[in-house]
Amino acid sequence: MSFNHWDEHIDDAMLLLQANLDDMNPELCGYVGELLFEAGANDVYWVPIIMKKGRPGLMLNVLLDEGKLEAVEEVVFRETTTLGVRYMRASCHRLGREFVKVATPWGAISVKAGYHRGQLVQFAPEFKECEQAARVQGVPLKHVYDEVRRRFMERETK
Repeated sequence: MSFNHWDEHIDDAMLLLQANLDDMNPELCGYVGELLFEAGANDVYWVPIIMKKGRPGLMLNVLLDEGKLEAVEEVVFRETTTLGVRYMRASCHRLGREFVKVATPWGAISVKAGYHRGQLVQFAPEFKECEQAARVQGVPLKHVYDEVRRRFMERETK
């Protein structure tokens, strides 16, 4: 089996950066997340938390390669209200990945397939491609997504 992305492996040089925010407008989260991805973050997610004195807040979590720390910190300090961040070293086990084009009535759509020890264990249609097809063709997104999944599975069982 050939992978056209990379083989299953473990990345040991990763960091998890966190910041607790209790005074930032949550409407900014999407924008900040996009900037963090542009700066090289591997993953960005927000968790609602209760902070001291019962104040609601958000915990920003950013997974990144150590080499991207300076660029990611620049975004966090410039675009959020935090006065500090914390880091934890992390190792990430990444599945082997293959991108497969699936023929659909709306054109070819990519599916990302994940392999553990050479066996298919995960797959998902590329959301943006499904969304584009739904908009252009005027069909429900869930219909496109389900059809791509069905056609991928048919291909796998042949």
